[in-house]
Amino acid sequence: MRIPRIFSSQPLANQTEFQLDEAASRHLVKVLRLGPGRPLVLFDGSGGEYAAELIEAGKKARVKIGAFSEGDRQSPLAITLAIGVSRGDRFDWVIQKATELGVAQIQPLFTERCEVKLSGDRLQKKLGQWQQIAISACEQCARNLVPEILPPLKLPQLLDQAKDSEALKLVLHHRTDATLAELEQQSGRPHAALLLVGPEGGLSAEEIELALRKDFHPLRLGPRVLRTETAPVAALSVLQYQWGDI
Repeated sequence: MRIPRIFSSQPLANQTEFQLDEAASRHLVKVLRLGPGRPLVLFDGSGGEYAAELIEAGKKARVKIGAFSEGDRQSPLAITLAIGVSRGDRFDWVIQKATELGVAQIQPLFTERCEVKLSGDRLQKKLGQWQQIAISACEQCARNLVPEILPPLKLPQLLDQAKDSEALKLVLHHRTDATLAELEQQSGRPHAALLLVGPEGGLSAEEIELALRKDFHPLRLGPRVLRTETAPVAALSVLQYQWGDI
């Protein structure tokens, strides 16, 4: 049986026994129906993971912490995915899959064609929800460093912040013939990348032109038009194959 992986919001270093929070306890005891003696893996997002054993199954389960193991399964290519916020559960799905594909950060964007409006308490609640999706994806895919979900920005703010970045800056653009191999010949093999993707309907022509003027390189993903939830998954897969660990 696969050993469950559980994220802890509290530091695990120097702990011998540990009480899990109610949500993790419920998942282990009510959903997975695990009892005392079952092995677990715990991680707190600071790097590495700990072997553990469930010693008390209840509303707040207790675990005994064992040996520490290094290894975070991080990609050698640090990718920030900057993407327009989409409606419904599409954005949740993108966060989950981007985490599985090794993205380092996710930067939500409000762009010209973005139909989602978030502010105040509703925005803070949504940020917490998105971060929890990334945590759950890390539990599933065996990552120990959780990608950060950054507070949303407007596109001009992102472009201004990125002006001094040494990352390879890419914007999805279906009217270009540029290839990643050509970019590597021009700039060398990158160690970091900033990938810009639009919401439903994509980025406007003016937004793409603005990004190009800010030293972004256009990137085309074949002759077909991809949906907002498909495009980042395809692009991240290509980048990880070209310069990462796929």
